[in-house]
Amino acid sequence: MKICAIVVTYNRLEQLRITLPRLLDEALDHVVVVDNASTDDTARWLATQGGDRVRVLTLDDNTGGAGGFEAGMAHARDALDPDWMVLMDDDARPLPRAIETFRRETPVLETQFPNLGCIAAAVTFPDGDVCEMNRPSRNPFWHAGLFLKTLFGDTRSSFHVPDSALAPEAAATEIDVASFVGYFVNRRAVSRVGLPEGGLFIYGDDVLYSLALRRAGLDVVLAPAVRFEHDCRSLTEGLMVRPVWKVYYLTRNGVAVARQAAGRLLFPAALAFYIVQWTRRGRHAPKGPQRDAYYTLMRRGIRDGLLGRRGRHDPAHDLARAADKASISA
Repeated sequence: MKICAIVVTYNRLEQLRITLPRLLDEALDHVVVVDNASTDDTARWLATQGGDRVRVLTLDDNTGGAGGFEAGMAHARDALDPDWMVLMDDDARPLPRAIETFRRETPVLETQFPNLGCIAAAVTFPDGDVCEMNRPSRNPFWHAGLFLKTLFGDTRSSFHVPDSALAPEAAATEIDVASFVGYFVNRRAVSRVGLPEGGLFIYGDDVLYSLALRRAGLDVVLAPAVRFEHDCRSLTEGLMVRPVWKVYYLTRNGVAVARQAAGRLLFPAALAFYIVQWTRRGRHAPKGPQRDAYYTLMRRGIRDGLLGRRGRHDPAHDLARAADKASISA
């Protein structure tokens, strides 16, 4: 079983210095590091990381996590032809012997799930707490019971897996959506579905790819015995989206997620629900330029999502910088 890790990095050398050695300690055949046009010392440091197992793919422009994963998977598919690829950010990494556990668990899972396309690891913060942004889920629009629980109950907990399902000793379970951290996808899935949509830049690429696998009749399975950590707590605390330019991609790509998850018939209702949630989240932005920028970017994101636009949107970044300067001067 040939396994290739794909790591996307951008200006976080301090994290990459931890992640790459951790990967090289694991039972991996190859590690592809996608440098998303970093402007720090990442390229210089990577040039010193020789060896047959490490490949560095340097992009000309920052294409975001989505573009990085698309490029990295394409390179691995065409140049290395692995049986499995495992995806992660530069601040995420396997816990010790996670890949060994994956190698041991996979033949059993392939027997249980004959159409296996993806195995998702359980993801925690380094201190062991569950990382909420990487909590796997079911699509409530595909399961009547979950849909009713989501509609009339606590929306997030209704369709995300509980802590008990993420315990190391828990049994593997079918899911519909997992994040690109400890996300193992096999050759059959890539052949059938293709690559993630790189034009999304950030947000939603893992959700849409997971849904595409499920629509293609492939099984997506949570294997909690395989464990990863994601050192991102400082980026996920609170309800404010930071930095504010991310709001544009969150809402633009969220339109595509709502469309794919809900289907044509329920899409308008799903989008309306999302818009209510995005609007409420904007209240956590500081009053003044930051909150004004939040709602402006939210409206632009929804508009461009409905128009099907993709790619990096530089005006969003420009507006966020202007809001930052106005906040400081105020």
